[in-house]
Amino acid sequence: MDLSELLHNEKRNLVQWLHTDSVVSNSLALIVGVLTGLTIVLYDRSLALSSHLFFQHKPGESDYYIIFLPAIGGLLVGMITHYLMKKKRYSIENVIEATTLHGGKMQPKNVFLEVLSSLISLGSGASAGKEAPVVLAGAGIGSTLAQAIKMRGNRLKILLGCGASAGIAAAFNAPLAGVVFSVEVILGELESSTFIPIVIASVFATLTSNVVFGVRPIQISQYQLVNPLQESILYLILGVLAGIVSVIFMRSLYRCRDFFNSLKVHPIIKPAIGGLGVGVIGFFYPQIFGVGYEVISQVLANELVFKVIVALLLLKIVAFSLSLGSGGSGGSFVPALFIGSMLGGAYGFIVNQIFPSFTSEPGAYALAGMGAVFTGVTRAPLTAILILFELTHDYNLVLPIMLACVLSNLISSALHPESIFTESLRRRGFTIRKGKEVDIMESLKVADAMKREVQTISMNKKVEALNALMQSSRHIGFPVMDSEGKLWGVVTLKDIRDKVKQGENDKTIGEIATSNLVVAYPDESLNTVLQRLATKDIGRLPVVSREDNKQILGIITRSDIVKLYDKTIVGRMKYQSD
Repeated sequence: MDLSELLHNEKRNLVQWLHTDSVVSNSLALIVGVLTGLTIVLYDRSLALSSHLFFQHKPGESDYYIIFLPAIGGLLVGMITHYLMKKKRYSIENVIEATTLHGGKMQPKNVFLEVLSSLISLGSGASAGKEAPVVLAGAGIGSTLAQAIKMRGNRLKILLGCGASAGIAAAFNAPLAGVVFSVEVILGELESSTFIPIVIASVFATLTSNVVFGVRPIQISQYQLVNPLQESILYLILGVLAGIVSVIFMRSLYRCRDFFNSLKVHPIIKPAIGGLGVGVIGFFYPQIFGVGYEVISQVLANELVFKVIVALLLLKIVAFSLSLGSGGSGGSFVPALFIGSMLGGAYGFIVNQIFPSFTSEPGAYALAGMGAVFTGVTRAPLTAILILFELTHDYNLVLPIMLACVLSNLISSALHPESIFTESLRRRGFTIRKGKEVDIMESLKVADAMKREVQTISMNKKVEALNALMQSSRHIGFPVMDSEGKLWGVVTLKDIRDKVKQGENDKTIGEIATSNLVVAYPDESLNTVLQRLATKDIGRLPVVSREDNKQILGIITRSDIVKLYDKTIVGRMKYQSD
């Protein structure tokens, strides 16, 4: 073999290697990491500009106008979401949904608009975090890039996970936490084909945003255990308290969201109403405005008094719930860290007063409280531990932090099975565990399977007319309508057999039909409806409006459910094989 042939073979081998899945995935992960890092820098600069535009200077005691700033921001967000996003909102739970149910596909336009909304929301004082927007931005970059080059299946999901991990890594200067967050929360699995690209994306996002541009989210003092054995017990108690507070934090948000969903006002106005509530709280305690990194730093440095810490603990939960529950834009990570720091700080003050000889300063407990509440809210203990370690670069408190986080996770899970992300998905019928849908039937809705063109029959018609309708349509059951065109009951072939004797064709449908209705709603899961059919031993249900049970929208049968289930299974298998 001569030299030219050898060089040709080496070139061919190199080209083949460059086109292998691993090289392509890792190269794209690097690009996603750099782009996400640049995006985080741009986001930070834009958020600072937005805050400056709304808060021209630090508010004084007579600056009543600050009460209305979050409402103005909420109004702008309401206009964006209602007119431009058509109510299709994006948050971290939607990233999980896109990964698990939609093959990693996200809508770039709505991702951009959600990030823009968060800049307005947080800049005007909404009491939320910036991590959801940066995770969205990273995930959107990964998903958009993958779709642009026609990637499908698992590779598309990997790039989305790369973007999500890069967002966390760049925002918190925590590449390890970014990797673990993507594995724990977004993808729910750890494989070498997934892990390596995510590591690459996290590292390059951190290098781009934090090393090159110097983004620093928060500075934390270093603490250590005074008495390891006795203090460990105190940190265990803190973990229990954090688990309870985590559940209060989540339930407060969803109760507030339910309230605003039921509020009979125009959707544009709802974020403004929530913003007005935040403004009233912020007038007395401006520390609750915005992200709150400075306030967290103050409690960690023991610069806040006990009364202020307790007040901020309670008011931040209310302000956060109003901000996001009303339709504002932002995340829950930093609010969870904020509330955890206040809980730990208050707890630290108390135990320091009772046991001054063997307890650390309150700031040490505030640090552990941050991780513990974060864990209870997100169910991501490894992410919490690594974020705190990478923020402090200190192992001295890693053991008590681990104890508090693990116990908080246990208590929170026992009291509330869902995390703050999966709770939203559960309410919409999705049951997701470890990045996979537990029950496909829970994710499919009645509206997807029901027949909208429904043959009905009047209750005043004769049985003879029903027999003719059954023969012509080959259906064995029909909704029965009253004289006003409203749903009255259901009649089936079984009703004819049981209630009509031979020669009694002059009986009316109203005499033999079942008026004790069992119905389905279009937003219910197929699993719920299938259980209802089995319990009542019936084969079909009329689908009605939740606002009016007499308004028929369609009909659903067992065969409709089975057909959609089979179609969904085949479609997902085909998609995953591509």
